[in-house]
Amino acid sequence: MMERLKQIVDEYETLEHQLSDPEVLSDPTQLRNVSKRYNDLGPVVETFRRYEARRGDAEAAREMIDGSSGDERELLQSELDEVAAELPVMEAELRELMIPKDPNDGRNVLIEIRGAEGGEEANLFARDLYEMYAAYASANKWKVETLSASTSDMGGYNDITFQVSGDTAWRNLKFEGGPHRVQRVPVTESQGRIHTSSATVTVLAEVDEVDVDINDHDLEIDVYRSSGAGGQHVNTTDSAVRITHVPTGVVVTMQDERSQLQNKARAMQVLRARLYDLAEAERSAELSAERKAQVGGGGRSEKIRTYNYKENRVTDHRIGFTVYRLADILAGDLQMVVDALSADERSRLLAEGGAD
Repeated sequence: MMERLKQIVDEYETLEHQLSDPEVLSDPTQLRNVSKRYNDLGPVVETFRRYEARRGDAEAAREMIDGSSGDERELLQSELDEVAAELPVMEAELRELMIPKDPNDGRNVLIEIRGAEGGEEANLFARDLYEMYAAYASANKWKVETLSASTSDMGGYNDITFQVSGDTAWRNLKFEGGPHRVQRVPVTESQGRIHTSSATVTVLAEVDEVDVDINDHDLEIDVYRSSGAGGQHVNTTDSAVRITHVPTGVVVTMQDERSQLQNKARAMQVLRARLYDLAEAERSAELSAERKAQVGGGGRSEKIRTYNYKENRVTDHRIGFTVYRLADILAGDLQMVVDALSADERSRLLAEGGAD
C-alpha cells in the first residue's frame, strides 16, 4: 500500500503542474478531466502526508529517547504512545480512501423495467417495481421523469424507461440492475395458486455528449406515427422516432412526447447511456459479466432478488440478505437492502486492496 501511495503522490504533483499548463487550461475537456482526478486524489494525498509526518515524529522521538531521562523521557514516550495509537487508525483511513471511486458517482440514472416471464402478471409486477423506485426516489428527494412507457391490458407495464435525477441516485440505485422475481397469487388466478413471474431492470448512468462520441453517419433515424394512448397530436402526426446505432445494433424508440424533436432528444439521451454502458463493459471483463447478469433472460432461474408475498419476504440472492418487510420495501423503504449491498461492495473492495 505504501508504494502505491507514493505513486499517487507523484501523480497528484504531476496533475498540479498540469493545472497551470496553458495547453490544459485552453482545452475544456482536458481541464475537466485533470481537475476531477486532482480533486479525487486530494484527500488521499493529504491523509498520506499527515501519516508520513506522524511517522517522522515517531522516528525523531525514538532517536532522542535513548539519551533522555526524567520528564523529557516521559514526554518522548508519551509521543511514541500517541503515534502508535494514531498510525493504525490513519492506515485504515487510507485504505478506505484508496477504494476506487465509482466513475459514475454523482450522475443521474436511467432505469428500464420490462415485464419478462409470467405474461400479464409480469407486467403488473413491472409496475410494482416502478412504483417502488418512484417512492424510494421521493423519500430521497430525487426527481423522477418518465421518458417512455408501454402499458399492458390490465394497467401494468410492458416496459417503462424513466430518469432519476439526484446527486446520490447512482450510488443507491446501481445495484438494482438484473432480473427480479415475484412469488404471489396473481389477480388473474381464480384458484388461489401461487405463481412465479419476473421483470428485468436495467440501470444506466446518464452521460453527457462529451462522454460518448456518436458519429451522425452511424445513425439510422426513422419517424413514424405514434400508437397507443396520447393527446390530440400524438396519433395524428409522424412524431415517433426510432434511432438505430448501426455499428452496435442498439435501437431506441420514443413516442411519448408531442413533437418529433422532443422524442429525438429523449432517444439520443437513452442511446448515449446505452453506448456508454457498452463501452464500459468492453473495458472490463468483470463489468461485462455484471451487465449480462443485469438483463439476463428474465427466466425463473436467473434472479437477483425475490419478493415472496406469502412469507412477507424479500431476499437479495447476491449477498444472501433476507428481510421480512415486503410491504415496506415495495412502498419505497428500500434503504435497508441498498445499505446491505453497499456494505458488501465496500468489503469486497477493501479485501481486493482497492488501489486505483
